[in-house]
Amino acid sequence: MSGFTAEQLEAVRDRIVPDVVADGLRVLFCGINPGLMTAATGHHFARPGNRFWPVLHASGFTPRLFAPAEQERLLDHGLGITNVVARASARADELTEAEYREGGRLLAEKVLRLRPRWLAVAGITAYRVAFGDRHAAIGPQQRTIGDTRIWALPNPSGLNAQWTVARMAEEYGRLRTAAFAED
Repeated sequence: MSGFTAEQLEAVRDRIVPDVVADGLRVLFCGINPGLMTAATGHHFARPGNRFWPVLHASGFTPRLFAPAEQERLLDHGLGITNVVARASARADELTEAEYREGGRLLAEKVLRLRPRWLAVAGITAYRVAFGDRHAAIGPQQRTIGDTRIWALPNPSGLNAQWTVARMAEEYGRLRTAAFAED
């Protein structure tokens, strides 16, 4: 998967990667923005070293470890993927505060349209900036978007070293318990 040259990856900068969504999902996972590997492959959380897929499986959301190319299978489990900011970049720190705020506005519109039970934002800083909640902490939030509850999750990027796969899986598992206990 990582067989792209630096030039090929740079060529996909600012590309938009389509969401994996449907109406009425249990959980709509929301990344910060697509990385260049995601933009090059068209598959969310595709960068080697990103721990989203292993954490999703370890937390019980998926019956086995899915590869990024299997992202559409998430819909069979009531799960989807979107991003706060749609454009691809090499690093999240390339995004502006205005992009985060506009992304939060557009994300709220999307959530109102799709009506997932939970919006799970994978990145506390992205959540804080996008929704203007400077004091938000990891976990369920007081804010809702329509009837959709919000959960702030740790960013699964390999750069987020203070969160191990096991520790992230515990937090994602708390969300899974909440999302599937509502029947």
